[in-house]
Amino acid sequence: MNARTEPAQAGSDAIARPPLVRELLLVAGLFLVYKFGRQLATGHTGEAFHNAHRVWDFERAVHLPGEGAVQSLLLHGDGLVHLANTYYATVHFPATAAFLVWLYLRRPVHYVWARRVLAAVTATALVLHLLFPLAPPRLLAATGLVDTARVYGPSVYGDPATDSLSNQFAAMPSLHFGWALMVAVGLIVATRSRWRWLWLAHPLLTLLVIVGTANHYWLDAIVAAALLGLALAVIHLPDRTATTAGRAQGGLVPAQRDEQALVGAGR
Repeated sequence: MNARTEPAQAGSDAIARPPLVRELLLVAGLFLVYKFGRQLATGHTGEAFHNAHRVWDFERAVHLPGEGAVQSLLLHGDGLVHLANTYYATVHFPATAAFLVWLYLRRPVHYVWARRVLAAVTATALVLHLLFPLAPPRLLAATGLVDTARVYGPSVYGDPATDSLSNQFAAMPSLHFGWALMVAVGLIVATRSRWRWLWLAHPLLTLLVIVGTANHYWLDAIVAAALLGLALAVIHLPDRTATTAGRAQGGLVPAQRDEQALVGAGR
């Protein structure tokens, strides 16, 4: 970016930023759908454990690395596993919320498509949670894995038999990983620093945490990544292609052309 293009970029940002109240309502609605939609899948315990055995056997059949290899690294010290549990419990929502707020305030041109992609991934994930209830590896005895949150703390879940605040059988896809990967992708696209690729450390660390704490299978993250890729292809790429075409034809995106037309009319 150079000085000649920055004013146009600023004008485009100002036009692209949606009304704040509407966005707060939309994001709050997305959060409520996420929280209450997960509870719709409760009551499918038998099916969830049956699916868990199928996922576990499939991973072994295709020779995916064992989740236990990651967990064994965490169990080398109580402090490390406690830190992983804390990361799982506290980073997921605040990091995603901070990402959306930063985009809205500093990169509004990128905010709308990022919010749409997150909403699409979340909605699709909730449908899959209903269609394919899945017990996490920490609840499946066949895995031999430790429920690190219950043993070492802190834990965000209670006893699955009595926990009415969350659906513990909604392991696939992993929204922890899907949202973390979207945060990294969004920040890489919206920034120009040579260090921006380091944002990929967030989903990588999230992946190690969700697998090492036995909250998710590898396959949960793979499905989440596939859903995100599909959402980006459907929502972001057409928008980016249209913007690029507009710049190639007229040198400006539609909002910028309209703005300059108004300025010219007032002269």
